[in-house]
Amino acid sequence: MDRFESISAFVAVARAGGFSAAARQLGVPLATISRRVAELETDLGARLLQRSTRQVGLTEQGKAFLGSCERVLDDLRDAQEAVTGEYRSPKGELALTAPVGFGRIHLQPIALDFLAAYPEIRLRLLLVDRVVQLAEEHVDLALRIAQLPDSSLIARPVGHIRIVVCASPQYLARHGTPGHPRELIQHDGISWTTLGLPESWSFRVGAVPQRFAVRTRLVTTTADSALAAAQAGLGLLQTTSYQAEAALRDGRLVRVLREFEDAPTPVSLVYAGNRLLPLKLRAFVDFAVPRLTARLQAVDTAYVE
Repeated sequence: MDRFESISAFVAVARAGGFSAAARQLGVPLATISRRVAELETDLGARLLQRSTRQVGLTEQGKAFLGSCERVLDDLRDAQEAVTGEYRSPKGELALTAPVGFGRIHLQPIALDFLAAYPEIRLRLLLVDRVVQLAEEHVDLALRIAQLPDSSLIARPVGHIRIVVCASPQYLARHGTPGHPRELIQHDGISWTTLGLPESWSFRVGAVPQRFAVRTRLVTTTADSALAAAQAGLGLLQTTSYQAEAALRDGRLVRVLREFEDAPTPVSLVYAGNRLLPLKLRAFVDFAVPRLTARLQAVDTAYVE
């Protein structure tokens, strides 16, 4: 069995949704396509396709295997072009992941501009508030907001974010502005989390990180909900600088306890460093890094200086 031809046949069938269409695309007989896929399934000991009289679909094993096969074929094409010096426009599927809030506010607009600039690219945007394992979940690139551990991943820094405390001018006029985190217990607090009711917030007093008790009046599961409550005057809110930027810029919220904020958290784009960088991924990194850097600088200069 020619493994490359069998994988190419399987990918063609999966993309075309049928054996006949795949045979036409590859320019080979239908029987040849069917035989190559059957041989691949036999060799793997797994059924990749669900066949019926009307359509062909992927099994769960087939869905997982398809992503890996597409990467293998893309890597092979990139390697061939690197050797021959041929030029190819970036094309194919690119999978990206980012935290929900940051992805919606900053990464998605850049991704939409990228799609407009590269019409042969298809994007899969996974916005989730968890650490996505790139290889296991077939994701090409992740935006990480964290101090990164040493790993085989390549990291491209694009800036940082801050954790800020803010409240509406109306709330501060009624209750006063706290001068130290220990005064939080005398104020109403708002938090957004999926982990349960927070009992304290983190600050830096001198060079030492410390946590201070909060009298939480409202805990919600989304940043938008928490920001709306803060703007309505319910209390103090600790949130990310990029979530609060618009409200801080136009004065709907006021930043307090600035001198006690934790150190800024780095923001990076990370991707696998153990293989030839696909042209589609290289194009996105080159496109996104300066734009993300500019956006994060704008967040800081809007109200930090």
